[in-house]
Amino acid sequence: MPLLKGKSKKVISENIRTEMHAGKKKKQAIAIAMRKAGKKKK
Repeated sequence: MPLLKGKSKKVISENIRTEMHAGKKKKQAIAIAMRKAGKKKK
């Protein structure tokens, strides 16, 4: 399933959940979701 576009917390959390269901580790899933949203990890 493709990742959602957007910068809201809801979209980012959905993308993290999608990546984790695809078998990615938590930190990697967060990095992918934040990059897709165009944000840097704080």
